[in-house]
Amino acid sequence: METFNHNLPSLFNQLGMNSSKESIEEFVKKHHLEAHEQLADAHFWHPAQQRFLKESVAEDADWCEVIDQLDALLRK
Repeated sequence: METFNHNLPSLFNQLGMNSSKESIEEFVKKHHLEAHEQLADAHFWHPAQQRFLKESVAEDADWCEVIDQLDALLRK
């Protein structure tokens, strides 16, 4: 079985976003989630990005750990 070790830059690439350290830091500064809000339901995602996030979590895909990491960063 092949395993993947995804990180925040690779997630941002997958989402079609700039994956530089500075861009990720800026994104985290500008975007926040409410306590009840699911990451994939946030208003700042495009439909394709929302679909990717929802499907990855629903399928318990290799991306789940880094998606959870981004979720936690957006709740600080």
